[in-house]
Amino acid sequence: MTDDAILDLYFSRSPQAIPAAAEKYGAYCRAISGNILPSAEDAEECVNDAYLRSWEAIPPHRPERLSAFLGKITRNLSLTRLSRLSARKRGSGEVPLALLELQECVPSPDTPESALDEKLLTQALTDFLRAQKPRERTVFLKRYWYLCSIPAIARQTGLSESNVKVILHRTRQALRDYLREEGIEL
Repeated sequence: MTDDAILDLYFSRSPQAIPAAAEKYGAYCRAISGNILPSAEDAEECVNDAYLRSWEAIPPHRPERLSAFLGKITRNLSLTRLSRLSARKRGSGEVPLALLELQECVPSPDTPESALDEKLLTQALTDFLRAQKPRERTVFLKRYWYLCSIPAIARQTGLSESNVKVILHRTRQALRDYLREEGIEL
């Protein structure tokens, strides 16, 4: 089923909208959540919550890319769940490590101008990633968007773990330099 057909089901408030979205994007959303959360049950719950959130948001919102829309909701819900789990001294893994790696490349979110800074940073990141070679862009997104482990990225891309680490290090350095050139304070 096409995204437009699924969105039409949402807009007509058909009960088939969520099963259709789940059939097409369920594995994608489970992979996102599974990379973030240590428990398969928590990941599945976040995916189900993402379907509920999509039902509440569509209509009036009509996303351009349903996969990105569902992926973003799933990722945000999973990060929120991980934060709650970590607050209770449970959960660990790739998320804190990946975010720590990026800490020196992105500005602090605790400034008064954070809303404008966030928009500028988002656009700068988009421009930066579009300028990267496909391999570097893929490795970077797998690590910092999908929060995959280094070994998982190596398996998925056919690169060695050492090569993945080098690509990530160089791409972070290039990002840091690019953001400084764009006048974004780190």
